[in-house]
Amino acid sequence: MAKLWGGRFQKSTDKKVDDFNSSIRFDKRMYKQDIRGSIAHATMLGKTGIIPKSDADKIVEGLYGILSDIENGKVEFLIDAEDIHMNIEKLLTDRIGEAGKRLHTGRSRNDQVALDLRMYLLDETNTLRLMLLHLLDVLLSLAKEHTKTIMPGYTHLQKAQPVTFALHLMAYFEMFRRDLSRLSDWRKRCDLMPLGAGALAGTTYLLDRGFVAEQLGFSGITRNSLDSVSDRDFAIELAGVISLIMVHLSRFSEELILWSSHEFSFVEMDDAFSTGSSIMPQKKNPDVAELIRGKTGRVIGDLSGLMVMMKGLPLAYNKDMQEDKEQIFDALDTVMLCLPVFCDMLATMTVKKDNMLRGSKGGFTNATDAADYLVKKGMPFRQAHEVIGNLVFYAIKENKALDELTLDEFKNFCDMFDEDIYTAISMQTCVNERKVPGGPAEDAVNAEIAEAEAFLGSVSEN
Repeated sequence: MAKLWGGRFQKSTDKKVDDFNSSIRFDKRMYKQDIRGSIAHATMLGKTGIIPKSDADKIVEGLYGILSDIENGKVEFLIDAEDIHMNIEKLLTDRIGEAGKRLHTGRSRNDQVALDLRMYLLDETNTLRLMLLHLLDVLLSLAKEHTKTIMPGYTHLQKAQPVTFALHLMAYFEMFRRDLSRLSDWRKRCDLMPLGAGALAGTTYLLDRGFVAEQLGFSGITRNSLDSVSDRDFAIELAGVISLIMVHLSRFSEELILWSSHEFSFVEMDDAFSTGSSIMPQKKNPDVAELIRGKTGRVIGDLSGLMVMMKGLPLAYNKDMQEDKEQIFDALDTVMLCLPVFCDMLATMTVKKDNMLRGSKGGFTNATDAADYLVKKGMPFRQAHEVIGNLVFYAIKENKALDELTLDEFKNFCDMFDEDIYTAISMQTCVNERKVPGGPAEDAVNAEIAEAEAFLGSVSEN
């Protein structure tokens, strides 16, 4: 097939080079954006008189026909035509003749692909945003059910202090809320129209870039022609946002994996979101959570690949940049595969409240509250810390929890202890006395939930 750029060449491209050079296998998914961009560009060319309006009208009509045929499965893309841009241009020229050859007036594939990729990512992240909102809604609904469900909180994976499952869930709500905010911030920087930058230095045609931006729904145009075609920071930044989403999914997945083990037994995955063993009949494996944890490494690899690809490139466009699409597409595909199944897994799991409460009573999670009890009676905190440390050491030797010690045993360490120590170190008191905003007390968590509901209501309307 004759190349659309082949005038300077005297030999045909080697077949192996055609295959190696072609990107149609993966960039064909941008066909809608490519056609939308070309329709806007052709309309502008006709409006400004750069090409005859009759030719512009033929181009637009032909492009709509190609879009319809692609969506109805009537188009087979050609490896020889290299990419989605030249495939569509060839189809157009084959259908409408000479007028089709005017479409590429005033543009390059360099600014065309920058446009297509920005548009594609903006379109796809609309869906990603909705998925994040759904996850936030699932977390919030679950948190409302568990404001009284006491569980152990951990540091270093060692039991630390009692909290509620609602507080734990709302911690992830905050992480994913920030991810949503990062995605929103990214969209502002991506939402600039690069068409008109040409190969690197613009064009001698007086293009109406603002008209094209308006037609395509962009908030503005890029400011520098070299920058417009030579960076993929918008793809790298999005891969970074997606990587953080996956890291947060992975951390929660790791906890669900631990909690569903016999040793914890805090939760049980629904049968529909678990798998078994081909040899061990008793097994119920949290494979969904494990696979999300594994896919996180894949997405971080996509981010790393994009950054390494760009790190040594001089301005402006280089063919290395063709490697951008597979990696950002993979990152997007992966996170949008993980989010729905994670939400459904979370919504259907069984929470074992009694086991969580039992777990919170082990490991001396009320030791800080015992120290605070002495501080409130007038003892300096550092001295109280030492007293309770000695008391815990004694309880370990006696194989007792703090609330199993007798009052005499307490008084052997400090005569400031009285009968009210048992109320002070109960799990309910330990949780509900932490009334500081952001803490685990029921009132504090309910306030956090109310704010989160208002937030979701406001962002869902936008």
